Amino acid sequence: MDKKSIIFLLSGAIIVLLILFGINKCSSISQEKSTSYNYLLTNQITKMNKMVVVEQDFSSIQKTKLSFEILGKKISDNEIVTLTNTNAQVSYDLKKMKLEVDSINKKLIIKELPNAEIKINPNVEIQSMDDSFINRIDENQIKKVTKSAKDAAVKRVDQNQLRSEGRNQLKENLNQIFILAKALKYEIVDETGQIDTTKL
Repeated sequence: MDKKSIIFLLSGAIIVLLILFGINKCSSISQEKSTSYNYLLTNQITKMNKMVVVEQDFSSIQKTKLSFEILGKKISDNEIVTLTNTNAQVSYDLKKMKLEVDSINKKLIIKELPNAEIKINPNVEIQSMDDSFINRIDENQIKKVTKSAKDAAVKRVDQNQLRSEGRNQLKENLNQIFILAKALKYEIVDETGQIDTTKL
């Protein structure tokens, strides 16, 4: 074998090795990128695993008259004035949310969203009691008036509005993940049917 043939064979072998090395390096870089994107999204999802809460606070005053009668004739009117401070909240436990990161097909899949949990806490305070010497207000009457004030406060809460506000807050929190997913060129797939992905 002459010198030219040897140089030609060696050159060919070196070129093949360089091509193989280049392909391997590109594949390795691509794999590292995919792992890095997966970590970024998963890390952001983990950071979001907290409670989303929307609250409403309101107060109301209620006057209740209690009549005292003897033989069908009203002798006196007693009055109880109550102040009710109500805290109503809707919350979403994001630990119950299920998101899947498919790094191979570059998809962020929304598997499950948490349900809204509504809590209404009315606190009733007696502001004044106007009773007579003949007809004293007893403990049972106070309990009835307090229960009535609490029931009225619960009815005043617009639960549909509360759910709507909570859902909007939940979407705002999820947008942090969606923006990152879009930046990394991941497709967002909603399997729950609760989010309009065309608007993301």
